[in-house]
Amino acid sequence: MMNPQEKPLIIPIFIPHSGCPHQCAFCNQSIITQNARPIPAPFEIQEAVRRYLQFKRGRKKVEIAFFGGNFLGLAPETLLCLLDYAMPLILENQIDGIRFSTRPDTITEKTLRLIAPYPVSTVEIGVQSMNDDVLKASGRGHTHLDTVNALGLLRQIPVKIGVQVMVGLPGDNEIVLLESTRRIAGLSPDFARIYPLMVLRGSPMEKWYAQGRYHPLDLSEAVRLVKKMYQIFRAAGVEVIRMGLQASEMMDDPATVLAGPWHPAFGHLVFSGLLYDQVCEKLDRCPALLSAGSLKLTVHPRSLSRLRGEKNGNMKNLKMKYPKHEFEIRVDEHLSMDEIEICGYDKINTGNKRPSGQIPSL
Repeated sequence: MMNPQEKPLIIPIFIPHSGCPHQCAFCNQSIITQNARPIPAPFEIQEAVRRYLQFKRGRKKVEIAFFGGNFLGLAPETLLCLLDYAMPLILENQIDGIRFSTRPDTITEKTLRLIAPYPVSTVEIGVQSMNDDVLKASGRGHTHLDTVNALGLLRQIPVKIGVQVMVGLPGDNEIVLLESTRRIAGLSPDFARIYPLMVLRGSPMEKWYAQGRYHPLDLSEAVRLVKKMYQIFRAAGVEVIRMGLQASEMMDDPATVLAGPWHPAFGHLVFSGLLYDQVCEKLDRCPALLSAGSLKLTVHPRSLSRLRGEKNGNMKNLKMKYPKHEFEIRVDEHLSMDEIEICGYDKINTGNKRPSGQIPSL
């Protein structure tokens, strides 16, 4: 797990829907393009950088990020204009690199030659799925081969590669989703973001939802599926840097988000579920451990809230599943954030605790 200070400070510059050739089924163009001038002016970029640099703290790198649109789908003159806006900030050592998100079918030898003179550090690809039927049902307008070709081209230049994938797409199911995830992980991107699909007002999905043609995932099912996706990515060495959508006023507005597995701390629910599953798996795999009256669970300090779960839900569920046992939580900064150690002990009458030499630790 990367140290927080090793992660770059990312300064987002939004170009809502700019460069997108059409509207995807899950996208609300009218909401996304609320900004009357989607392409920011130089002073707006400079002001955003000035504002975000206040939060740099100990982080060594700063990157400016063009998000919210299809960057390489912009008209060449617009694309170069935005990159030129960023260059003075780089020359003045205010920022270290440029990153952007784009569709896989816009990553070509021609567009990569266009950006070659600029210090692009990271490219994020809106993959969403590797199943062509799901992509077609979602109105994406590209195929899985576009993603394969895009990663092949990006590997020829010195950039980090990120992928953005979705759960709950129309026509998707668990088997298709997990196979798609395995195929994406097999392409070895550097990192991934996982977003659950929400039904937004004004999107084609709104009509399908009203007609009963689309049924969104509920929160618990979305968390269950994303846990599996996370494990596939991590097993392949792909870092998952976000799960769930960014909290915002728009996401909290029931007139805008009509349905879907929305939660402001979706990623926390996934991590909590993964730790809970890990505890249960270790206990069920080792009956000797359950011979102890009490169990000590040790995690990294930053994973303490994950272990407890939302509203202490994990601990309540553990107590229900293992009613004969008491649980104690400890922290150890030498553990990774995904790791948990369990050891059993018995209490003696004085209230002191003595480790049982017959009870193993996991």
